[in-house]
Amino acid sequence: METPDGRLRILFFARVAEDGEEDFLAAYERIRHKVAQAPGHVLDQLCQSPNDPREWLITSEWETPAHYQTWANHHRFSELSEPIVETTISREHRPYLVRTTT
Repeated sequence: METPDGRLRILFFARVAEDGEEDFLAAYERIRHKVAQAPGHVLDQLCQSPNDPREWLITSEWETPAHYQTWANHHRFSELSEPIVETTISREHRPYLVRTTT
């Protein structure tokens, strides 16, 4: 489904394991540059909850849903994300179509 500006935002919620912040940040650092090279990738942001330092949010934005699907299908997404998975105790992945930008 195309949106007015065509973009897709991925929200990835993660709870880091006890005393796992350093490993989580190192894993994110290894992955982020590989993702940033993907065609159609616009940006990533890494966010930490001010209320619970073990709660993290990674957002990524893609020019179109097709760009994200192509990358996820052809770049061994599960293998690439394995270092993040290993440092977290829960994860949730949510895609959203960008409808309006101000």
